[in-house]
Amino acid sequence: MIFLLEDEPHIAEPIVTRLKRQGYDVHWFRSQGKAEEALLEHLPSLVLVDVHLLDGDEAGFDFLKTVRESGLSMPILMLTARDAVEDRILGLDLGADDYLPKPFDLGEVEARVRALLRRSSEVKENKLVRGSLEIDFATRGVKWQGFEVALTPREYALLETFARNPTRIFSSEELIDRVWQDGAENSNVVRVYVHYLRNKLDSSVVEKVSGGYRLGV
Repeated sequence: MIFLLEDEPHIAEPIVTRLKRQGYDVHWFRSQGKAEEALLEHLPSLVLVDVHLLDGDEAGFDFLKTVRESGLSMPILMLTARDAVEDRILGLDLGADDYLPKPFDLGEVEARVRALLRRSSEVKENKLVRGSLEIDFATRGVKWQGFEVALTPREYALLETFARNPTRIFSSEELIDRVWQDGAENSNVVRVYVHYLRNKLDSSVVEKVSGGYRLGV
């Protein structure tokens, strides 16, 4: 899941459209307050934030400070017209991971999103912990609520695909290309293996959404 904090629709809407086409689950907010309320229910994998929001000219900086003081470590990319050196320094000192001044190219936004998500995954030392789910990618070990769960190679490959791309929605066709590289008889095989994972772990682990499936925890 990606949060976008931007008060200008003509800037936000193309970003949302571009990222959703790549399978990302994007939630758009025009104010600091609404985004902070959403943080109580959802933990995004990445945040894109403008400095100027409906709450004020420096609300983006205030949001960044609040997030970091709360101990949250997800990567944050500043997207703003405030491109003076002192503004960049302030944003980075408050905890931003990257700073992209306006106007920008949507392709560069997408590339920086990929880079930040990739870097964030690497920092986790080849492990993923989300709620009750734990995956050790080095040993291919999986735990649910602290207990080891035995998965078949195909079940693990499907789960790992979701886990390494936690904000992305995969269609059945994409999953077949990634997990069943030797081919599969039909797209129903994805639905069957998602059912297997839910039975062995929990019904919340894989979520069925418009366009396909994604990690649910």
